[in-house]
Amino acid sequence: MKRFFLLVGLVLAVMLPAGAGQDYQPKAGETVLKLAVEGRGNVFIRLFTKEAPRTTSRIIELTREGFYNGQKFHRVVRNPRPYLVQIGAPGSRTKSIDDDSLLSEGTGRKVAYEDSGFSNNAEGMVGLSAEPDNRDTGDCQFYITLAPAKFLDGNYTVFGKVVAGMDVVKKIEKSDRLVSATVIGG
Repeated sequence: MKRFFLLVGLVLAVMLPAGAGQDYQPKAGETVLKLAVEGRGNVFIRLFTKEAPRTTSRIIELTREGFYNGQKFHRVVRNPRPYLVQIGAPGSRTKSIDDDSLLSEGTGRKVAYEDSGFSNNAEGMVGLSAEPDNRDTGDCQFYITLAPAKFLDGNYTVFGKVVAGMDVVKKIEKSDRLVSATVIGG
């Protein structure tokens, strides 16, 4: 009997993707963005709604419209050292994942930079992507840091932090698909 349960446990461990059973319950008053990454698991991002109200409001609006569902992670930078993963290009659903135009795609609605008081100086920080020389051009794309990236501070609005599922983020590859994005709590 003991061998049977051990065998069942091993079969389940092999069949379920890493992080598949992962869950997170927001604390009272906390707003969380849940990303379900196909074949990888769930990522939970606590949104800094008080510190970056315009940015988080826009991300929440887009999420509730289903904007991110089905998109692919179009930027993953690990060399020369872990840096970030990025999503939010609407064309990532249909264009080649190596199409450079994905980096500048958006909805056309800009969100000006907000100094949230948070730094990119840790893994799991979430920021609104913008044009390199104009921090007021954020739109719908966002990144998650894979390692401290303090050099980004002051150029991109930091609007959240991964509170569960960082192991999933670290496994994301370019072209991995976001099954769904949902807002929980709040």
